Amino acid sequence: MAGQVFIGVSGWRFEPWRGNFYPAGLAQAKELHHASRQFNSIELNGSFYSLQRPSFYAQWAAQTPPGFVFAVKGGRYITHMLKLRNAEAAMGNFFASGLFALGDKLGPILWQFPPNFGFHPEVFEPFLASLPRTTAAAAKIALQRDQRLKGRELLEPLHRQRLRHAVEVRHASFVDPAFIALLRKYKVAWVVADTPQPWPLYEDVTADFVYMRLHGATELYKSRYTSEQLDRWAACIDAWRQGRQPADARLISQKLPPPAESRDVYCYFDNTDKLHAPDNARELMTKLGLPLTTSVAGHWTR
Repeated sequence: MAGQVFIGVSGWRFEPWRGNFYPAGLAQAKELHHASRQFNSIELNGSFYSLQRPSFYAQWAAQTPPGFVFAVKGGRYITHMLKLRNAEAAMGNFFASGLFALGDKLGPILWQFPPNFGFHPEVFEPFLASLPRTTAAAAKIALQRDQRLKGRELLEPLHRQRLRHAVEVRHASFVDPAFIALLRKYKVAWVVADTPQPWPLYEDVTADFVYMRLHGATELYKSRYTSEQLDRWAACIDAWRQGRQPADARLISQKLPPPAESRDVYCYFDNTDKLHAPDNARELMTKLGLPLTTSVAGHWTR
């Protein structure tokens, strides 16, 4: 049996989408409700910029249908400012800030690193080893939170499940088989990040799932993917979800990934301007034969 495929967008609050992807006159408070009926997953970005609240996560969970999944972006305070050093309290704050309120809609956690952060095994291995593999383990980390979260934390998981983690890197020093080996050792996914910037674009499989971020084919965060480009990504996803590797995969390590009968795939479009992200996401869904809603006179129906 093939793995599950989750396709969506990175974020959902974008002015150009109003009156286009979102029907004219749709209240901003209903945008997530609408978007979550078009896609089966969305990447939650607000958690990257600041600690959210349990009430926010609870509202987002309530607005989305059964089976919907959020990918949650780890805090930039951990990855960009502390750069993983002395981050115990910050990790506690992140996991105590309300993620558990998503219940069974909590999907993979994305850890994105800045372009000026290179590969230091002595820093990365302890981080990868410390990542919680279950919500129960995450709850123990949440106990490390500091006083800033007093009165606004959620320490008890609403749904007990295993957790998945993915890492997106943007420095050439990570193009190293040793880094791929580390990711495989701790079953953390290498993020397949497509971007026109000189950031690493490779497709090594390092976990029991694949995580993709499509930032734009020719212009960062803006350019549309052509049908031909989406054909290639659809072929990759089809191979990955069947536990195979694409024949033309761009690889850092020549060692084969761990064998699998299937793998889940999470794919998020981050080319947000001018409607490219939702349009491209829906087109890719069509190519993969996933259920799709349709637009009639500016309104969306099943």
